[in-house]
Amino acid sequence: MSKGICIAGNAIVDLLYPIDEYPNEGELTTIRDGIKKTTGGALCNVIIDLAKLDPKLPLFAVGQIGTDDNAKLIKEKLSEYSNINMEGIKEKGETSFTAVMSSLKNKQRTFFQFRGANAEICEEHFDWDKLNVDLMHIGYILLLDALDAEDEQYGTKMARLLTKAKERGIKTSIDIVSEMGNRFKKIVPPALKYVDYCIINEIEAQQATGVLLHDGTRLLKENMKKALEELFSMGVSTWAVIHAPEGGYAMDKSGEYIEIDSLRLPDGYIKGTVGAGDAFCAGVLYGAYKGMSLAESLKVGVGTAACSLSEEGSTEGVRSFEETMQFYNSMR
Repeated sequence: MSKGICIAGNAIVDLLYPIDEYPNEGELTTIRDGIKKTTGGALCNVIIDLAKLDPKLPLFAVGQIGTDDNAKLIKEKLSEYSNINMEGIKEKGETSFTAVMSSLKNKQRTFFQFRGANAEICEEHFDWDKLNVDLMHIGYILLLDALDAEDEQYGTKMARLLTKAKERGIKTSIDIVSEMGNRFKKIVPPALKYVDYCIINEIEAQQATGVLLHDGTRLLKENMKKALEELFSMGVSTWAVIHAPEGGYAMDKSGEYIEIDSLRLPDGYIKGTVGAGDAFCAGVLYGAYKGMSLAESLKVGVGTAACSLSEEGSTEGVRSFEETMQFYNSMR
C-alpha cells in the first residue's frame, strides 16, 4: 500500500474529569484538579496516532464537526500534523463531546456522550473521486446515527458505505463503541460482511458474537479463538483482532490464531487509559498498511497502546514507530 489511509467517523472533544472513584447511582464523588479538554473519538485519536507513528504517511480525515469553539480545538489539533488532509471534514451544527469520568482509584473511565454533528455523517461526506487511498478505517459503529440507520438492501447505511469503498478497491476497517444494550445484533453484523480488518475490544466482541469473553472477574482467553472464528463467519475477510488490557488476540483468514501479551509496565507508569484502544487500533492499521505480518502488527498495536498509557490524554503519549518498537522491546 502506498496511497495513504482514510480515517472517518467520530470527531469528539473529550472533557476529562479526574474523580476519586465512580459512585453508585444517587451518590457523590469528588472531582480533583486536572480537568482537561482534549480531542477524542475514532477520527481524531486514530489519525493523530498514525501521524505520530509516521509523519510521512498520507492521511485523510472524513467527518463532521460543528461551528463552535470545540470545532476550533479539533481543527487546531489536526492542523499540527502536516500529513493530515482535512478537506473531508464538514462544519455544521454542534460538535460532539464526551464527558469522561476517569477514576483515580482503578484508572477506569466512564463516558457520557453527546452525538452532535457526528450523527449526520453519511455516504455524502465521502467524495470518492478525491479519496484515492488504499485503506479506510471508520468508527464507531453504534455512535454514528445516520450510518447506523437501516438500509433495505445492505442492512445498514454503514454496510452500504463499506461496500462502495470496496468496489473502489479500498480495504476497509471498522471499530465499534462499547455500548450496553441490544443494538449490536441489529447494527453490527450487516457491516461485518464488508470488512477486511475488524479491530475491537473484548466487550464489543462479546456483544457482537455472543461468545463470553469476560465473566466479570477475568478475561476468558480460552474463548478468544471461538470469538474470532465467529467474526470471520459474520463476514470479516482478512484480519479479526480483539484487544483487552491483557493483550491482543487475532486470527487471519487462514485460521491462524495469534496472541501477544500486554507489556509489563513499571509501577506508576499508567497516567490514564483514555484512547488506549484507538492507539492499539492505529498500531495494527499501520502494520497492515506497511505489509507487516499479523503477529508483527499486533506487537505494534500493543506497543502503541502502552505508549499512550503514559499520558492522561488520548494521543499525547504516542511516539514514532521506531520509538514505539524500541519501547516495546525494552519492556518485554
